[in-house]
Amino acid sequence: MVIKYKNRMKKTIKGIKNRPRLCVFRSNKHIYAQIIDDSNNQIIASSSTLTQIIKKSTKLSNNCNAARSVGKNIAQQSKSLGIKEVVFDRQNKIYHGRIQALAEAVREEGIKF
Repeated sequence: MVIKYKNRMKKTIKGIKNRPRLCVFRSNKHIYAQIIDDSNNQIIASSSTLTQIIKKSTKLSNNCNAARSVGKNIAQQSKSLGIKEVVFDRQNKIYHGRIQALAEAVREEGIKF
């Protein structure tokens, strides 16, 4: 018996000029967040647990508290650039744990998705 699978493609998320994309990448040790302008293919702002400010304030880089501090940092950077709305891209990861903590911290700072 031959089983044929449908060609399943992932949906790509793109930001527009007024709403750039907030892309979150989570590894086992760190979490990274970038605000990307897809029309110009440029990274506008970035933050991670490897930046010096966040590294000094948190002891562990793989927990929800570190993700919250990354979320607050990226939200403050986007506010200073005049960005109030973004498109949230979690890169096919479950909205749970560290990704959820980062997203809630960004929302608390006043950024809408």
